Amino acid sequence: MYVLLLAYASDATFHLQDDEYNWNEKFKELVAMQILQAMFFPPEQPGGVSSMVPYIQERFNQLEYEMELFSLPKRIRNKGTDDVVFTTFDVTPFLGNALVEKYIQTYRDYLWWVKLRIKKSYDLIHAHHPIAALAMKEAFPDTKLILTLHSSYERELILNKKIKVDGIEHRFLTNIYRELEDRADRILTVSQAFQNYLVGYVDNVNSIKIIPNGFDEKRFRPIAHENEVAQLISVCRLVPAKGLDVLLKACAKLKERGHPFVLHLIGDGPIRTQLETMAQELGLYDDIIFYGYMLHPEEFMPFFDIFVLPSRAEAFGSVFAEAALCQLALIGSDVGGISEQIEHGVNGLLVPVEDDAALADALETVIIDPDYRYLLARAASDKAKRDYSLQRVIAQLNKVYHEVSQY
Repeated sequence: MYVLLLAYASDATFHLQDDEYNWNEKFKELVAMQILQAMFFPPEQPGGVSSMVPYIQERFNQLEYEMELFSLPKRIRNKGTDDVVFTTFDVTPFLGNALVEKYIQTYRDYLWWVKLRIKKSYDLIHAHHPIAALAMKEAFPDTKLILTLHSSYERELILNKKIKVDGIEHRFLTNIYRELEDRADRILTVSQAFQNYLVGYVDNVNSIKIIPNGFDEKRFRPIAHENEVAQLISVCRLVPAKGLDVLLKACAKLKERGHPFVLHLIGDGPIRTQLETMAQELGLYDDIIFYGYMLHPEEFMPFFDIFVLPSRAEAFGSVFAEAALCQLALIGSDVGGISEQIEHGVNGLLVPVEDDAALADALETVIIDPDYRYLLARAASDKAKRDYSLQRVIAQLNKVYHEVSQY
């Protein structure tokens, strides 16, 4: 017999009160389920989803679940040959497009890998990527499937200037949402902003529940320190969607105003060379350090003062919660999941998208006033511990898993 906590949500977004999941009081006897967490990227890949799910697995296994992880290795390419069928739209008009063909082939490859490697059944599959969800449901049509939508691939492609709004690729990728709605037994997402984004792409957006990402507080160790020069840090993939060009322009304005700083950029991506050139042209060569890819940036962040990322879009923005747990002051663009994490002037500062002047003003505010910076950082840490704790996510997922398994 297994003893397991069930938490009860007070509304559709599962914002639980602390006493609603008191681990010492509310227990219910349950038979442990066998659950597969199906990711796209492997667990060692950097990023919110890949770094979060292994901790979810660890916690559920401690609660006597049998939970396993599955992902597609990078080396698997052009292996799948199965026909791909979409039941909610006609794929024929999209065939022949390079991006569409690549997407479909990746679907085939994932399905090929599933059939090759999985030789057992599960009570429930929780997918964290559309391709993983489609392939898993095709391979195991009788198994309950939950899908968490963490981000929008098509929106990222548009912001990175790879596709056009209402172009053939955009229409194909947005059609996938109704296909997922048709196949999944439950869809979750990570923010109110992303739920709102899905309006028009699904038939019943109100059935999509919100569970923000959760983080194991033990991973983050704030360090008391005093930096003579303000240390700024940004952690992201170096792509246009992250707005790093806006950040560099804001930093140039800071320098013109006579405020010393060092900007630490952790991450890699296709526009790194472009950003390095831009930094030189703006006279910021001695003020910016490009680190490239780093597996565990949270081990590095506590030594800095201000986390800043002026993204052009974010479904959630896990790195803001991670920076908050490191007790950094937060500055982000007023968009998507960022604006749900930051209350302007309370636990961070928000600036309009694309506004480098406003970003420079925000940076100046926290650079010249360390006491205010500290208050923002403490408030951000308190909110992250309260709203984005891994314990809270485990309780919320536990409830969803048993709801889905029982109908």
